[in-house]
Amino acid sequence: MYSLELEHLTKRYGHEVVVEDLSFTVRPGRVTGFLGPNGSGKSTTMKMLLDLASIDHGHATFSGTRYRDLADPTRTVGVVLEPNAFHPGRSGRNHLRILADGGGFDVARVDELLDVVGLAHAGERRVGAYSLGMRQRLSMAAALLGDPPVLVLDEPGNGLDPQGIRWLRDLLRARAAHGDTVFVSSHLLAEVEHLADEVVVINRGRLVTRGALSELQQAGTSVRTPEAGRLSQLLKDAGATVRTGSEGDLVVRGVEIAEIGDRASEAGIALHALIPQAGSLEELFLDWTSNDHTYIGGAQPVDAAETERQAVPQ
Repeated sequence: MYSLELEHLTKRYGHEVVVEDLSFTVRPGRVTGFLGPNGSGKSTTMKMLLDLASIDHGHATFSGTRYRDLADPTRTVGVVLEPNAFHPGRSGRNHLRILADGGGFDVARVDELLDVVGLAHAGERRVGAYSLGMRQRLSMAAALLGDPPVLVLDEPGNGLDPQGIRWLRDLLRARAAHGDTVFVSSHLLAEVEHLADEVVVINRGRLVTRGALSELQQAGTSVRTPEAGRLSQLLKDAGATVRTGSEGDLVVRGVEIAEIGDRASEAGIALHALIPQAGSLEELFLDWTSNDHTYIGGAQPVDAAETERQAVPQ
């Protein structure tokens, strides 16, 4: 079993910092969702992990070994990065046969995997005539040729219809249940909520939060008070993110429930309700990526200077 270990990754293109001091671990036996807004550095991070982009600073390894140094990388890591990495005039079956031959895989795997990904009926069709969803399925078949214990997938759900999304979810969860390491980026937040055991969220190339999704979804508090405006500003000054819920209650993230009560009491603000709340992943994602706080672990705010101090080895 392999863990993916990213330590203080930094990548610059010219003067632009695309990924900055990024550290997290992806564990086996879990589906880890990798989230961030467009341009946040997700694809660049995956390319550095796979030695497809140089690393300016830091390390990215598979249980301590760089991808390029793995004894048999194609049997260790299955990859989906580009859904259009096919010769348009070649059939889906022939594309997989060429990959199987190059990787030393049993050619019998080709027809087996065409069936697994739902393309048995289209194996002789030219890839240029495939829909985006069919190309995604073919990419998954290619990633699975060597039956690898690690999957690194960049937006594998793009173009899939609802049946395809369900198929992909079942496949990835089965791989994780088998002990495989599944690392998947996606902007389909509702699907990630069903799929992922853990999430890693980045914004502007920096870590925003990481942890078990079930725990992160509990990291919020619904607050009812007659002085919502004053309490909202008080909590924002303390580093919280605050928004108004559908019933007029405040939805607070980034500070513990006890601290909310203590600060309200010190300010003489009456509280009519203080209730732990489980938020949807979409709500959490918007909170995490709509401000300048950096969250680590259980979504607790850390100012940028403190984050830098924590990142420097002592």
